[in-house]
Amino acid sequence: MLEILGTIGANVISLPGILGLALGMMTRRVWLGALMGGIVGVLATFVFAHGSFAKVDTFELLIAIGIGLCAGSVGSAIRIKGATV
Repeated sequence: MLEILGTIGANVISLPGILGLALGMMTRRVWLGALMGGIVGVLATFVFAHGSFAKVDTFELLIAIGIGLCAGSVGSAIRIKGATV
């Protein structure tokens, strides 16, 4: 359980969370923000595995993609709400 929480927390404060949020804030389309966040999750996992998909754990990849999707969606929601104020 502690490993799961550590993986989630690390992805939130790492590239999928921060960069996914920033990329999501660049668009008002929620699906596009989520897509960009998911792509960041895949790329970050690939980079941290030293460029080899053989070293990537499936569980870590799924969490990184999920965090990227959520962060990109939240970034788009921030952009939409901030633009109407």
